[in-house]
Amino acid sequence: MALVNWLKRHFVVIAGLLTLGYLLLPNIVVTVFSFNKPKGRFNYEWQQFSTDAWKDPCGVADMCGSLSISLQIAFWATVGATVLGSMIAFALVRYRFRARGTVNSLIFLPMAMPEVVMAASLLTLFLNLGAQLGFWTILIAHIMFCLSFVVVAVKARVMSMDPRLEEAARDLYASPVQTFLRVTLPIAAPGIAAGALLSFALSFDDFIITNFNAGSTVTFPMFVWGSAQRGTPVQINVIGTTMFLVAVLLVLVSMVIGNRRNRQKA
Repeated sequence: MALVNWLKRHFVVIAGLLTLGYLLLPNIVVTVFSFNKPKGRFNYEWQQFSTDAWKDPCGVADMCGSLSISLQIAFWATVGATVLGSMIAFALVRYRFRARGTVNSLIFLPMAMPEVVMAASLLTLFLNLGAQLGFWTILIAHIMFCLSFVVVAVKARVMSMDPRLEEAARDLYASPVQTFLRVTLPIAAPGIAAGALLSFALSFDDFIITNFNAGSTVTFPMFVWGSAQRGTPVQINVIGTTMFLVAVLLVLVSMVIGNRRNRQKA
């Protein structure tokens, strides 16, 4: 009876931990197999503990080259989508203009539309324009489908802002530029940062849209897909584990910074 009562009191916590464990299970498997030394071409069965892949993460031909291309595309797509998406979000919240409702609806289309439809549409556009498929077509495509996610994240933050803060800044003779840089932008920064991080993750991870518009350019997801046909090198697990650890580190750093700011405000 005591055990049943304890389970009832902690049911939500237990369910949350089980869900979190389920979500993290693939990452744990990838991490474990990054220390494996397979006997064949495929890294699907545990054979022997080894750190060879960690000592030489670029030991597989063209893997680090494809990783570099993916990081470059993800970075510039994040910059482009964040700048354009933030401006669109401010315009949709702060201004009234014709077709505002239509624009609001169209923003959600890339999020609701299947990626294969967008990929085929963009490919048709590039071919009709006579554009050479490669790095730049991938970058343009990634900016287009990341844009909606940034707009939604920043728009939610801007809508929750208290306009009286900006009015107070203007009452204290702050110029429009000073008001934006010292009041508006710091308040909207969490939403902008969230949109930027989401854009980077979506761009780096994308395969379908990239595969349609890549031409001869090979990104890291395309390299992983191609390697799965011939044999999966352990170095892929090393890169995946590194990306996961970097993401966790960023989350922990943001939590520490947030806690410090809350303590200062208190």
